Amino acid sequence: MKLKEMLSDCQLGKQPKWDGEQIITGITDSSKDITDGMVFVAIAGFEQDGHDYIPHAIEQGAALIVGEHDYPEALPIPYLKVTNSRQALGQLADKFYRHPSGRKRVIGITGTNGKTTTAFFLKHLLEQQGFDVSLIGTIYNEINGIQYPTPNTTPNAEKVHELIAASQDDFVVIEVSSHGLTQYRLEGVAFDYALFMNLQHDHLDYHKTMAAYFEAKALLFDKLKLDGKAIVNTDDTWGLKLAERLIAKGIAVITVGHQEDANLSIKKMTNQAVTLDISGEVSVLDPHMPGEHNLYDIAMAGAVIQDFGYPLADVTRQMRSFSGVPGRYEIVHLKNGAHCVIDYAHTPEAVSSILKSMHMDGAERITHIFGFRGNRDASKRDEMIAASAGQSTRVILTTDDLNSIPEETMRQEYAEYQHKFAGMHQIDVLMDRTLAIQTAVSDAREGDWILLTGKGHEKYKTTFALPTASDKETVLYLKNSEK
Repeated sequence: MKLKEMLSDCQLGKQPKWDGEQIITGITDSSKDITDGMVFVAIAGFEQDGHDYIPHAIEQGAALIVGEHDYPEALPIPYLKVTNSRQALGQLADKFYRHPSGRKRVIGITGTNGKTTTAFFLKHLLEQQGFDVSLIGTIYNEINGIQYPTPNTTPNAEKVHELIAASQDDFVVIEVSSHGLTQYRLEGVAFDYALFMNLQHDHLDYHKTMAAYFEAKALLFDKLKLDGKAIVNTDDTWGLKLAERLIAKGIAVITVGHQEDANLSIKKMTNQAVTLDISGEVSVLDPHMPGEHNLYDIAMAGAVIQDFGYPLADVTRQMRSFSGVPGRYEIVHLKNGAHCVIDYAHTPEAVSSILKSMHMDGAERITHIFGFRGNRDASKRDEMIAASAGQSTRVILTTDDLNSIPEETMRQEYAEYQHKFAGMHQIDVLMDRTLAIQTAVSDAREGDWILLTGKGHEKYKTTFALPTASDKETVLYLKNSEK
């Protein structure tokens, strides 16, 4: 693409040596990735300012610099000053890759909980209908059947457009985080479907209020194509508010909830299946993953399938071949007859839901192991412990990601929670996460359950006593060590 084509609707400042015929070879916000002919977008980040790396980008062969700051020095290449560099990155990437989302059927999923599971459910069900599906999300990105690691739930804008452009699949399913929306990582992406799962107490260290958190999530629905549709869980109070707002705007909305007038009206939920009524036609969906939270996820995925004209009556059969979601209600049966569940649950509602599901599965004695992340939303911690202690026999507080917080500081905070909740249930503190798991496994009797939450599929960032790198690895290591 020529530079003048990329900037055809931009106002370029007066800079020397501007050659509109210059061929642009790529776009990035990292100066270390620059090669000849690329555009460098300087972003003032949370820890580093990309404007400081402009000289390096030029040395590496950049053809254009985009930034927010005034740049008084005469540069040998054009400098485009913009109001918001993050937004410009998405707009320019969309243009460079020739609006890839406009050529694809793109589905975005947002919500505090359930994004990953719903994305995996939806990918599987679409594949069961004979489609090829790309996935951009928390656990990995999968494009054209090849999986790639991902550092964020939602990659930066350039990467999102690059992945969509590279996809030769029929659908692209994207997990959309509130951070990704407010940081313009989805700028320029147009969606055929946007799903709203729920809004629960989380990320208030970033958004400050639930209202602001909601508005961040709602940004996704401004990105629907003209014929795009919103699918909203109206059992969630924020979802109901969103549905009413979207309907008032004239946007097509498919509602899922217990309300009689919901498009997919929930008539019954057990621990294993959800019964849906669509215009008098009743279907029972069993995702083969227990728990109310998973039933909402399969209902939301089913709403997309149903809207495409495929029968919901086939979903239960099609889900029998589903291989599960890494780090989401993964069960390991130990040799001593105990059962261990590994899950990413990291909000009070998610913890409560999964514990309720375990009790409905027959669990009587549950040891729950979890921790808190340093420099993250501390306002939900009391609710987390209350949710756990109220349904667990024993709680073990341990290390999650310290995020530069000294371990001793976190230990002291845990001691305060121990004292505060002492009258509810047994609350222990074992800061080494692997030893906490080892203790629970050693103490477990036949029929006991152990729940590990907060990390799910994620690798440890801290070195612990046992030679393992994740909760699942630790459990399997201990299982293999059992006599």
